[in-house]
Amino acid sequence: MSNRWMRNGFIYVLIVLGVITIFLIFFNDPLGDSQEIDITDVIARAQTGSRLQIEVSGDNLTIRDGAATFHSRKEPNSSLVETLVNAGVDTGNVSITVKGSSGLGSFIGILFNFLPLILFGGILLFMMRQAQSSGNQAMGFGKSRARMFVGAKATVTFFDVAGAPEAKEELEEVVEFLKYPERFLALGARIPAGILLIGPPGTGKTLIARAVAGEAGVPFFSISGSEFVEMFVGVGASRVRDLFEQARRHAPCIIFIDEIDAVGRHRGAGLGGGHDEREQTLNQILVEMDGFETSTNVIVLAATNRPDILDPALLRPGRFDRRVILDTPDIRGRTAILEVHSKGKPMEPEIDLTEIAKQTPGFSGADLANLINESAILAARRNRKSISFDEMTEAIDRVIAGPARKSRVISPQEKKVVAYHEAGHALVAQLEPDADRVHKISIVARGRMGGYTRFVPDEERTLQTKEQFRAIIAAAMGGRAAEMIKFDQITTGASDDIERATAIAKSMVTQYGMSERLGPRSFGKRQEMIFLGKELGEQRDYSLRTEAIIDQEIDAELDRGLTEAKRYISENMDALERIALFLLENETIDQKQIVALIADEEMPEPPAPKPTPKPEAEAEAEPESPPETTDSPDISRPEPEGI
Repeated sequence: MSNRWMRNGFIYVLIVLGVITIFLIFFNDPLGDSQEIDITDVIARAQTGSRLQIEVSGDNLTIRDGAATFHSRKEPNSSLVETLVNAGVDTGNVSITVKGSSGLGSFIGILFNFLPLILFGGILLFMMRQAQSSGNQAMGFGKSRARMFVGAKATVTFFDVAGAPEAKEELEEVVEFLKYPERFLALGARIPAGILLIGPPGTGKTLIARAVAGEAGVPFFSISGSEFVEMFVGVGASRVRDLFEQARRHAPCIIFIDEIDAVGRHRGAGLGGGHDEREQTLNQILVEMDGFETSTNVIVLAATNRPDILDPALLRPGRFDRRVILDTPDIRGRTAILEVHSKGKPMEPEIDLTEIAKQTPGFSGADLANLINESAILAARRNRKSISFDEMTEAIDRVIAGPARKSRVISPQEKKVVAYHEAGHALVAQLEPDADRVHKISIVARGRMGGYTRFVPDEERTLQTKEQFRAIIAAAMGGRAAEMIKFDQITTGASDDIERATAIAKSMVTQYGMSERLGPRSFGKRQEMIFLGKELGEQRDYSLRTEAIIDQEIDAELDRGLTEAKRYISENMDALERIALFLLENETIDQKQIVALIADEEMPEPPAPKPTPKPEAEAEAEPESPPETTDSPDISRPEPEGI
């Protein structure tokens, strides 16, 4: 900083001196208010016998004739006395004083003589500094942008990671290798060169990498895959080289590359040819991880949610020796994640996190963290001191379908259609033996949906049977079947149901080999090919005749599901009416109420509502809302007619 100030200060001194010199030259008038005369006029005045007082300062003359003062100049390098004597002037009548030049005047004279050279030197120095600065920027353009962390600065540890015990175990072993390498080296073990974290978005890949940074206690370099690639060719490869050079200087250390699929895509699949910048960057990563020179003290940790598009050379042992899978957690994992994120938050004693975990199948760790945060926000909005079960269930609905659109205007007929549509889903799902049970029905609009039915499986499962797929299709068709039977018409409300049922039927026929007519065979090779943001589709490895059969089999599965849904609804029309009428009156039904309505039993008594503390200004204007109806419109707001 001081050297930079000194260099800039020298430039500023030159500028100030130049300004002073220009001011003295152009604005310092030595004549003042006096009159300038020629040297011949001075000689003529001396010849007339005037008593002149002449002051000589270099070549400048100051003449005082009585009260008048004049200025003049003599010839350079000539004597004024000799000039007057040669002109016949009696020097006895003339008083001549020779004044020596001052130091400042001499300095200004010298500075004036050398001013062009000084200004030229200053301009040249300025240009050289600019060129040097541009060169530094050009050299820094290929430098790595990785951020280095040390374990003491990290705030996340393995205690903050839950729901992935196997992944934690794999990465804890890496941390132990870095802390106590002699225990592994004694057995001839080699530390993995690379570990690839694979999982859908939100499952905690970056979180567990941050935990490794907090636990390892060694330098940790973090960078995103997109930070390697720039518009200039070769920059990405240069940054990879610089990153690994820094890592070797700080070894042992860890490099974390987030979203490595940005530079690790399969080579030769892009539109840029073999010399694409992304491919050059990938080639450099391959060489640095396991090339001619190898380093066993640098561990590369990478994360991606698209392992299918990564280059095979990147995935082979020696580069990424381990693949750690982080999938959506099961019920135990979801419970553990909820416990981690609920720490430090005031929760009411009756909240059972296991019950909340049962209602959130398919939720990722990020979804569960968002659920806890949304419930805390809802509790604060309702002026509560702690989070209750109502806020938790409402937060689940918000995460799945978005906030309730309580102000949406809906006609009585449309509301009736929505009620029967959702009742059809629930009735078919409850009566179908292989379908998931209905946990909640609501006809309150959320997001783009006019109503929704939430299903919860009885148990966690990773395999699906053919009967289960058909039960899902039948439940999805229950809304359309209810509309057709009750109103003898169809609406656009079943568009999402039909799309989901079609996708399931297509997967049954083309991927899972569940078609009796086509047999156990898969159809179509799904390849990654992106152009202008569009997926160009799959490669067909079957004939046009087979394609027609595939369409027929998909249609048959959808027709079977719709037929089953119509049968269940026709045989249980009274139950459909009871569910729909209850929905029109209460807008929300839970699982126990659904079972009682279908069996035509006495409805279970709802739990007593708990008073919600409200500000004094709102206590009289807004009454308390009943429990289990958090989706219903705010009763303090006047409702449109018929809702």
